[in-house]
Amino acid sequence: MEGSISKQFLRLFLVVLTINMVINSSSATRPVAASRTSTDFIKKSCSSTTYPTLCFSSLASQASAIQTSPKLLAHAALNVTLAMAKTTSVMMVQLSKSSGMKTGEVEAMQDCLEELSDSVDELRRSIAEMGQINSSNYKLTMSDIQTWVSAALTDETTCSDGFDGKTKNGKVVRESILNISHLTSNALALINRYASLHG
Repeated sequence: MEGSISKQFLRLFLVVLTINMVINSSSATRPVAASRTSTDFIKKSCSSTTYPTLCFSSLASQASAIQTSPKLLAHAALNVTLAMAKTTSVMMVQLSKSSGMKTGEVEAMQDCLEELSDSVDELRRSIAEMGQINSSNYKLTMSDIQTWVSAALTDETTCSDGFDGKTKNGKVVRESILNISHLTSNALALINRYASLHG
């Protein structure tokens, strides 16, 4: 019974993720969402990231707010990553309470939740600092942001390494964490690009 609840929850989570990605992709094609210039700017900026397709699909719906600002683009990438990290964290807490998980999986889940919590904190700090950047503190603040986002990426990698991906639960968690780490990697690339423009 509890195992079937866990499976239903996982299916629901994956459906929500899929719908979210479809909404982001489809809203990018609406002419009212943003000008072609803004959309092209995001696509060009995303081409320098490790996961350009994910980068564009996760940010295109915000093109009208981003315009052609490298700072707003990096800020939006951080916000998207944080939102996904928080959603995944909630899913993992629910999953960790379900029965049918092996002892090793439960331990890996607890470790992963700690790593993910650290990652969420580092992303939050980065977002807050991004809003405080000015000409007098630019270099130090950007250095802090790059350090925190790099640390968040390390935490996520450590988290996903705890799951072998052979069990159903392990596979779902690993794929979810990999998605976050890909978003984080993209955000870091966009932050580095923004930093290089003002170096």
